[in-house]
This record gives sequence, C-alpha cells and structure tokens, in this order.
Amino acid sequence: MIKAVEGVSQAGAPSKLLLKRAVHRHRWRSRQGLSERAFTWVFRGLVYPQIWEDPLVDLEALEIEPGSRIAAIASGGCNVMSYLGADPGSVLAVDLNTAHIALNRLKISAAANLPGYDEFYAFFGKADDRRNVDRYDRFIAPRLDGDTRRYWETRNFTGGRRIAQFSKNFYRRGALGRCIGTGHVLARLLGGNPAMLVMADTIGEQKRIFDQELAPVFDRRVVRWLMDRPSALFGLGIPPMQYEALSGSRPMSAVVRERLEQLACGFPMAENYFAQQAFGRRYLGTSEAGLPPYLTPSGYRALKDRGDRVTLKLMPLTDALAAEPPRSIDRFVLLDAQDWMTDGVLTDLWRQITRTASPRARVIFRTAAAPTLLPGRIPSELLGQWTYDEERSLRLGAKDRSAIYGGFHLYIQRG
Repeated sequence: MIKAVEGVSQAGAPSKLLLKRAVHRHRWRSRQGLSERAFTWVFRGLVYPQIWEDPLVDLEALEIEPGSRIAAIASGGCNVMSYLGADPGSVLAVDLNTAHIALNRLKISAAANLPGYDEFYAFFGKADDRRNVDRYDRFIAPRLDGDTRRYWETRNFTGGRRIAQFSKNFYRRGALGRCIGTGHVLARLLGGNPAMLVMADTIGEQKRIFDQELAPVFDRRVVRWLMDRPSALFGLGIPPMQYEALSGSRPMSAVVRERLEQLACGFPMAENYFAQQAFGRRYLGTSEAGLPPYLTPSGYRALKDRGDRVTLKLMPLTDALAAEPPRSIDRFVLLDAQDWMTDGVLTDLWRQITRTASPRARVIFRTAAAPTLLPGRIPSELLGQWTYDEERSLRLGAKDRSAIYGGFHLYIQRG
C-alpha cells in the first residue's frame, strides 16, 4: 500500500505531483503506464480511514523508550497516534496524501479540544453520530490550521461538507471503505454474507461461517477474473508494482482468499478490530483489546497530553530524513511502502535511515511477500550496518491481526 518514501521531490510540492513521482514508472501509453495513472487517480483523495498495520505488533517490535525520536509514515494515523502511549520524545510523521495529513491533524486537535473521551470516541470510534458535526464546529474547527480546516469544510457535489462523513460512518468512506463495501455487495450477489462473521462467539464458529459464507465466493469465475486485474485492488491502496509482489506465481484469487481467511479466523472477533471493520463495517467496542490503542481511554489521554509531539509533513520520508541531523532518530516505521520501490529509491532511503539512525535504532516494515526484500537490493555496506532479527520478525508477523501481509520485518542498527 503506497505511502510516502519516494525520493526526489520538493518539500511542500502538491500532493498530486508527489504521487505522480512516486507511482509513475512507465510511459502513459503502455499498459503498465495506464494502470499506474489509474491508481494515481484513485489515490488522490482519502484512501485509509483506518490503516491496516497492527499497532500492538509495532509497539512490541519498536520497544519505544521515553524520549525516543520516531520517524514514521503517517497514513491514516491510527499507529502514529497509538505510539504516543509509549511516551516518545517526538514523532516525525510524513505522507504523500493531503487527506491523510488532514485526518492526522483532525485527530490531534479533536483529542486536545473535545470535552472528553466520550465525545472523542463518538467522533472516531463510532464515527456515525450526527452531533459530531456540531462538535467539530464548536470545539475543533476554531483551533485547526487553515489548510486542514479548508480540507474538512470543502463541499462535495451534493453540497455537504467533508466533515459530515463523521455523522455517516466515516469508516465506509475513502478508497478502502468503498472497496470493502463493494466486496460486501459482490459477496451478497454471489450468495454470501460477510457480516455474519461478527456474530460469531468463538474462532471455531468464525471458521464455520467463513467456509459457508465466503469461501465459495472465491470459486466463482467472475471473482477469479476480477482478482486477475491489478485495478481490483486499487481500493486497498495496492499499486500495480505491489500487486506483482503480492501475487507472485499464484493466482491472486487464491492469495486473497488465504489472507481473508486468516483475517476472519486467525483471532477472536472481539479482539480483532481489523476483522470487525472488514466484515461488520464498524468497531464492536466490546473491549479495549478490540480497539486501536489511541481509541481506548488511556490512549486518548496520551494523545491529548502528547499530541503536540507529532510533526506532520506532506513530503517523502527520504526527503524528511535528509533534513535531520546524523544519529538523531531512534525508531523508523516504513509500513509496506518499500514493496513498490526501485533499487535506486530503496538505496536512497536506506542511506538516509543509516545516516540518521542512533546506535541500536530499530526499523520495522511489512511486505506483501514473506521474505525481507533488502538483500541484493541495497548495497552490502549499508545492509551490513543492520542486523535482521528473523526469529522475532516471524513471531511478530504471526501476531499481526490485520493478517493481510506476507511478512513483518525488524532490523536493528549494529552500533
């Protein structure tokens, strides 16, 4: 899922230009070029109302210490906001997407200015309360910067403001929300009902419902035909180059079925908010284990008290790191963005990571395929300064509740 690590850009350049530089690899008249430009068009607006990397796995791998400096790709902000519970000194969060930056700033301002936790949870937990628009106007909007306020108050073709999405289930919005909704419609047309999964009380029952309601859908010819086209996964934020890494030599329908089954059956439904959103289109809210950490009472307090430690920038991570002093950053979070990078761009990124890494710094990232992608892709003198913790990477990857990635990877600076 493309985020923000392409090199070579101008800080503050428009989001559209940054996306073109990050995604376009082929001439527009070629098949690959047309596919890349179609993805860029999809990615212009909000993509991730919720991001799909498990923050509990991140926190266990990063071992954030009080005062740590973190550099991360922001995406929808769920994980960046959740890291604040570990009391880092600062978080540098970057993204190429204007909507993601605006969403992160909205979350920080809402935690700081809404009357309390109940109002904050109504806004970002339920995200379907009509009173949220009034809460925005009264408590949040007056304290937002101009760019963020303009984003949320821009009107759509029906005359409604973007902020009204929080009164109509925000998690059904964005490319990801619409993609999940389309999947539900297709499954229902083909005889399945994904929503039944959130009614399960045990993993065994989840498995039974999956086998009954969803597994047969992947045997249908139309589904196999759709999955064979990269554009089918654009709504998940998967660009054409990552589609190839995800599928490998297997049919994409088999890969998606396998990972969807892990999402549906790998963890208890009440403890897996990724599955709750995928199948029930909402957070069940039955326990703190079933919520993103920033949406729990303790996570909200951390965000309220420490939100000013987050610096948000609309720019590539490579460029953001280039402006940082040597040996100044302790933790790096790359999400899965390296999957689509060329060797040259990957090397530029790791040169900046290595230059700015403090002794024993940690880097985490995810990949569509299982193996780490760094060996043979970046120079040995760079890779040799890092230790790959393969055993722990495998163990933590198995704990990732989102279940959609092939691999989770942890590198530790040798210094």
